[in-house]
Amino acid sequence: MASIFSKIVNGEIPSHKIAENDEFLAFLDAFPIVLGHTLVIPKKEIDYIFDLDDALYSRLFLFAKSIVPALQKTVPCVKVGLSVIGLEVPHAHVHLLPINSMKDADFGNKLKISQDELAELAAKIRSNR
Repeated sequence: MASIFSKIVNGEIPSHKIAENDEFLAFLDAFPIVLGHTLVIPKKEIDYIFDLDDALYSRLFLFAKSIVPALQKTVPCVKVGLSVIGLEVPHAHVHLLPINSMKDADFGNKLKISQDELAELAAKIRSNR
């Protein structure tokens, strides 16, 4: 069964895209823990990030890195943190988190943000790429 991320890649579920190429997709988390919380995924469905072959793994992180300057221009933050958890969705992914303190990396807290606000934020991030 296709993961929710594969359904996003295939256009079956809408998302607020930040960046995309033939191999990867970056989009805003629908249930963010901080403003600008971005998910970066390989389009190829592989559950466990450490099952990615070395070349794909490296390119995933380089693709994620390419998004950071736009996040920093758009969302005031000290740094953009990166987290790999991989339990909620069986599809390899990394979280990019604009953070100002360790409290910003608490996955137990979710922001309340509308789809319209997410769409506007995604457009701002894309314009800063």
